[in-house]
Amino acid sequence: MLVTLEGLDGSGKTTVWEALRERYPQATFTREPTDDSWYGEAVYRSIEDDDADPLAELFLYTADHADHLSRVIEPALECGDLVVSDRYSDSRFAYQGATLEAAEGYDLEDPLEYVVDVHRPFSIDPDLTIYLDIDPETAAARAGTTNKFEHAEYLASVRDNYERLLERDPDRFVCVDATQSPEAVLEAVTDALAQAVDESR
Repeated sequence: MLVTLEGLDGSGKTTVWEALRERYPQATFTREPTDDSWYGEAVYRSIEDDDADPLAELFLYTADHADHLSRVIEPALECGDLVVSDRYSDSRFAYQGATLEAAEGYDLEDPLEYVVDVHRPFSIDPDLTIYLDIDPETAAARAGTTNKFEHAEYLASVRDNYERLLERDPDRFVCVDATQSPEAVLEAVTDALAQAVDESR
């Protein structure tokens, strides 16, 4: 079973992911961008480059995703493991879709759909995606605007893209209000995950 955690920077995903590791010690916990491959290293370099070409950046993320699938996720799923990923393809759809929408020089009718189409031939759909919802201003304040993806105006476009994804696949997503206390957020996430795991047995 593949479970993914999604949300804006500052929504608390990584905190939840770390707490879940204690509750599900036998599961495979992973993240995107990866932090243990040269593909992931290239992505992190691109994140720090304010002048990175948006399309080139998209394909760096996509290469990292493809490697992540073949090296980590697919083997774990074949073994019957529960896999929990901090960010996955929906992050690409939402974030790189927003980046391409704001970029000049590209004739893309619908940037989000373009990114989805790039992934469609090879990616694996999650069984459950838990989306931590938070307004862009709060997200930017929490994240600290330390890189080009953490500004409120940009995050507003990202959130719009996430909402489109939720509308198109409501059965896969569970939306959690990330403005609640950390304890309440974690309780909502663990309840959703426990129910999904029970139903998959």
